[in-house]
Amino acid sequence: MAVPSAPAAPTRRRALTVTLATAAAVIAAPAGVAAASPAAVASRPPRPLRHAHAHNDYLHPRPLYDALAHGFTSVEADVFLVDGELLVAHDPAGLDPRRTLAALYLDPLRALVRAGHGSVHPHHRAPLQLLIDIKADGVAAYRELDRQLARHRSLLTSYHHGRVRPGAITAVISGDRAARVPMEAQRTRLAFYDGRLDDLGTASPASFTPLISANWTQTFAWLGAGPFPRAERDRLRTLVAAAHREGRRIRFWATPDLPGPEREAVWSELLAAGSTISTPTTWPGSNASSAPVRARPGPRNASRHGSTRSADTPVRRTAAPLRHTGGRMPQTRRGGGGWPWSFRSHWCCC
Repeated sequence: MAVPSAPAAPTRRRALTVTLATAAAVIAAPAGVAAASPAAVASRPPRPLRHAHAHNDYLHPRPLYDALAHGFTSVEADVFLVDGELLVAHDPAGLDPRRTLAALYLDPLRALVRAGHGSVHPHHRAPLQLLIDIKADGVAAYRELDRQLARHRSLLTSYHHGRVRPGAITAVISGDRAARVPMEAQRTRLAFYDGRLDDLGTASPASFTPLISANWTQTFAWLGAGPFPRAERDRLRTLVAAAHREGRRIRFWATPDLPGPEREAVWSELLAAGSTISTPTTWPGSNASSAPVRARPGPRNASRHGSTRSADTPVRRTAAPLRHTGGRMPQTRRGGGGWPWSFRSHWCCC
């Protein structure tokens, strides 16, 4: 089906958290948004990356498409309710009546799922997470969002009287906390709620809050300079383990943003705790450089959540600049999947 047109994204600093893979399947993209190369798609389908989250995805030249073309499995859109329509923007100054949630995300995703025979990424059955950040008017905006999601019911993970039925897309609602009240009152839902650390260990089930989000700077004092205090490292690992034990994912935003050893140190600790990494830089092939980091596996304390490094195992860093990899994951000398490329300090762990 034809995808409604939308203008190109505003020219402002891109905010994208990413692990880069390859080009996604080609469908009609909104007007003003460049299409992926059919040759690249045919030869190198994207490898879905379960930890890659596109923060403020709509700021990119091709909202949704850029993220999917690199294997992202989570994208984020901020919305405002304006005259009965959900418009995508970071702040009121960026509102454009043509840039609706339906035009940029819901309708293109429906076309992608059809083209992918039931999934956003062909041959990858895990749902794509669509994180929708309601910027204001939480109750009214959620009610309109609920109506719009109902038009795409067949695509969405749903909750019905205590049971969760997986779909091709899982909508998670964040932002204005007032949206929680009408969501909790529903016995049937097409969306889930982005919880906070206070939701860990409570009666709020993972079937309502499958994702826990927290601000790194409000949770930890350490910003990567010097050793990670043992008490804070223990707290990080306790939080990640608690989320996993309850069947939830956990993400941190506001981690160090600028390239350098502090940022890499925080990434290393997040990885060791069982999370995956997102970093600020630019798309592959640009002139920007960074230092991909990889934790050195330790011989003990292997975790079922992905950490194989003991608390005191040193981290090996490679100082090679970003290089164009044709969209493939960079490889380590041992042939393993190297560290991800990314755009903004924003973590998603699971």
